[in-house]
Amino acid sequence: QVQLVESGGGLVQPGGSLRLSCTASGFTSNDYAIGWFRQAPGKEREGISCTSSSSVGVNWYVGSVRGRFSVTRANSENAVYLQMNSLKAEDTGIYYCARSVSGRACERDFSSPNHYDNWGPGTQVTVSS
Repeated sequence: QVQLVESGGGLVQPGGSLRLSCTASGFTSNDYAIGWFRQAPGKEREGISCTSSSSVGVNWYVGSVRGRFSVTRANSENAVYLQMNSLKAEDTGIYYCARSVSGRACERDFSSPNHYDNWGPGTQVTVSS
């Protein structure tokens, strides 16, 4: 069955870095656009990035993470990575990856969760001193 599993979360000091992994099974993630989302306590889930399929090769970021976060792929591992640098306290939350319902290309409103049909269980990221 289609499955996405996030890993790599943990506790990090402000200004530090983490790399999250999104490992896919049951499908080839290389052929799909993959989104990253996060949800802080008491807040709605927000989309922060979308990486298109490898053939399309376009990444999108919301302004709050642009320049600090970056997405890469490891196709041989069927995985997508989120590198998070210069972390801030407001980056704290549960981070999710999700598969796009429309396939290879990210939607123009890529940060909407309505464009994704399969979600991982999430991994906790806590930024605190």
